[in-house]
This record gives sequence, structure tokens and C-alpha cells, in this order.
Amino acid sequence: MKKFIVLFLTIFIFLNSFSQQTADFETPKLTIKEANRLSKLPLTCMNTEYPNKLGQTLGSSEDLKAPNVLHPAFYGCFDWHSSVHGHWSLVSLLKQYPDIENSVQIREKLSNNISKENIADEVEYFRGKHNKIYERTYGWAWLLKLAEELYSWNDPLARELESNLQPLTYLIVERYIEFLPKLNYPIRVGEHPNTAFGLTFAWDYAHTVKNEKLKIAIEQRAKDFYLNDVSCPISWEPGGYDFLSPCLEEAAIMLRVLPHENYKKWLSLFLPELIDKDYQLTPGIVSDRTDGKLVHLDGVNFSRAWCLNEIANKYVEYTHLKYIANKHIKYSLPSIVDDNYEGGHWLGSFAIYALNSVK
Repeated sequence: MKKFIVLFLTIFIFLNSFSQQTADFETPKLTIKEANRLSKLPLTCMNTEYPNKLGQTLGSSEDLKAPNVLHPAFYGCFDWHSSVHGHWSLVSLLKQYPDIENSVQIREKLSNNISKENIADEVEYFRGKHNKIYERTYGWAWLLKLAEELYSWNDPLARELESNLQPLTYLIVERYIEFLPKLNYPIRVGEHPNTAFGLTFAWDYAHTVKNEKLKIAIEQRAKDFYLNDVSCPISWEPGGYDFLSPCLEEAAIMLRVLPHENYKKWLSLFLPELIDKDYQLTPGIVSDRTDGKLVHLDGVNFSRAWCLNEIANKYVEYTHLKYIANKHIKYSLPSIVDDNYEGGHWLGSFAIYALNSVK
């Protein structure tokens, strides 16, 4: 009898463990249900003016104006860059699911916000004496990601919005080309100024629209900054407020600029542990999602996931990284809810981008 009980418990534990492992391996997908849920976050916040973090340098009292006056296109979602990638989110979702809930409202808001007049005012702000480095390079990168998404969307609305956005798009391209030769050292933090992240999204835009001048500038600086890097200390990550992985963001830009064999050799020296099929990377643990800084760690989970998926999608020997990416997405995705503005105003975009990387 005792042997039977032991055998029963052993089988039960095995089946329970197998069931959990099966659940862990299930691939998260951007279904229409998930798209409907996530669309509500940017749809709500893109015209929510307050609270607002302007990040503005004041030249005089005349510069003290309401957010919707300073940034008529991108004034909602707490800050400028979150508003930009909120607009990107809606474009991305419309491309994939044209019949998404509130599609008419989404189209109207995109059309109203990204108007010629509003973008002209945005350009004027960026050309102001005291804000020429405004949103460098995180916001710049998301603006080009939005431009890229519009360029690749086969829809009459996309052509209208792309045309309206072009003056700001071209200005940001000019700013990148002007700035990159002056940046002597990369910024390796896990937050907004991260150079590798800014280069990656800008490269994607340049590659998609075939802007060779920008693409060459990015490739050269990426190699200057990162080609000789080895043994990135990913075990030190994440930092307490990180929403980007310094190691994986660097791996992401080099994935784009190096030929296949060169990249595999570089990655084997830069992050040698990734080739191990038993490699584990624990998701960033969020202790308080009402804290605007601590909730950054949900962002690091999504950004880690898209970087890992990009590597795994390209190289079969790294396929096991998809399992790690899945765990990161599934840890944070259920917590992206519309009643938490601290994370909801931006994390929906990160979730969508991570889900878009799933193949």
C-alpha cells in the first residue's frame, strides 16, 4: 500500500510539473481579443493631458504653455514619447486587425492628431533654441518607428498621415545624422538615453524606407561603439528602474548591422551564455505597479522578450531563447490594465511590440 501511495504521488508530481512546463512553453499571441484590450490603453491616454511630464527647458516665461499648445499632436499619455508610441500602437493594431473594436474612433483620433498643422507646431518646438536636443534619442527613435509603421501600412489613411508627419520625420533624421558623429561614447543605461535602443529603431526606419545615408551613419557608429565588446554582465541586470536591457539592446543593434557569420561569432563572445539550451533568465519582478519607476521592470520584460525573439527567429541554434521570451511576456502581460495609469500610459506599446516579435 505504501509503495502504491509513493508511486501515485510520484506520478501526480510529474504530471503537474509537465502541465506547468507545457503552459510555460505556450506561445503568447496578439489575438484580436488581446488587440482589443491593448488598444484601449493608448486610445484613452492619447488625449489625456494631465498628469503631464513636459521635460521642457524654459527660455522665458513665454514658454510656459499648456501641453496641448506646446505639443498639439503628441501631448497625452503623460509625456511626449509615450504619446508617440501610443500612436504607433494604434497604427500597428489597425494594420493587423482592420476591424478592431473602435476602429472608426481610432482612425478619427489619428487623423485629428497627426494633422499638417499639428506637426508644423511640433517641428517649430523642436527647432526652438532651448529644445534642440528634446527627446534625444528615445523619443526620436519612437517617432521614426511610427513613421516606419505608416510607410509600410497599405491604407489611404497611412498615406495621409505619413505625408503629414514627414516634416518632423525628416527633422529627426537630420538630427540623428548631425548628432551621431559627435557622440564619442555610447550610453549604456537601461532607461531612455540607451544608445543601442535609439540606433536600433532608427536603423529599422532607415532600412525600411531605404535611407542609405542614415543607415550608413548608424552602422558605422554601432560598430565603433560595440564591435569589440565582450562578456556583457547580463547577470547584473536588471537595474531597479530599467525598462531596457543594456546587454540585449546592444545585441539587437549588432544583429542588424553585422553579417550572419560575423554576428554569431560576435554574440558568442559578447553573451556566450545564450547558446546554452539550459540558460535561464528570470523576469524582472515588479513590487509595486502604482510606482511609475518600479513598474519600469514590466517594460524590461517586454523589451528583453523582443530582443531574444529577434535572435531566436534568425538563428535556429538560439531557438530556445523563445522559451525565455515567452516567460517574460507572460509574467507582465496580465498586469497591463487600464486602471493603472503609471504603467498603462506606455506599457501597452511595449507589450504590442513584444507580441509582434513572436513567430
